[in-house]
Amino acid sequence: RVRCMPARTRGLIVGILLAAGAGSRFGGGKLLARLADDRGVAETACARLLPAVDRVVAVVPAQPGALEDALRAAGAEVVRCDTEAPGMGVSIACGVSASADAAGWLVALGDMPLVPTSQHRVVADALRAGADIAAPVCQGRRGHPVGFAARFGDELRALDGDEGARAVLARHREALLELVVDDDAGWQDIDTPSDLAAVNRRLGRP
Repeated sequence: RVRCMPARTRGLIVGILLAAGAGSRFGGGKLLARLADDRGVAETACARLLPAVDRVVAVVPAQPGALEDALRAAGAEVVRCDTEAPGMGVSIACGVSASADAAGWLVALGDMPLVPTSQHRVVADALRAGADIAAPVCQGRRGHPVGFAARFGDELRALDGDEGARAVLARHREALLELVVDDDAGWQDIDTPSDLAAVNRRLGRP
């Protein structure tokens, strides 16, 4: 169902950046949309994830294009998800399959560019310290990224559809380590042009 690159690393924490969605509510091309600093949405998400992990694997659509080029330039390794219009679950499976020997994964969203490096880092550090599943929580609300230890690799590789890793979280609620953070402003995703405008207001562009 999914063909991916072979693993090239062992024992590392890998960031899986999900960037294969069509962005239909945005009208297409949302991950290349420009932010207030003139960087692309997915490029910015990658740049904030990269310092917190040992490697970033960006999952992109099967057809090569400008998004793939931008993410490579930002420092990610690119995996093409060989499925037409892949959902979030398929994308996670593809990214995890491409880094099968990792010690753990941070699942991050390409359309959520404001998640600070500090929040990525606290999740990665929790995995390095032995957490099974870890996620930031602010005022009772769980945010992104979500980290999974290697023991969940088979379940993540079996994901399908567009539900992401919710089913894995639901099966293993007792394994979740909640990491309390004091700011959830970065958890705004970009689905529509109005979302992009809201993010840019945060970044200082009217």
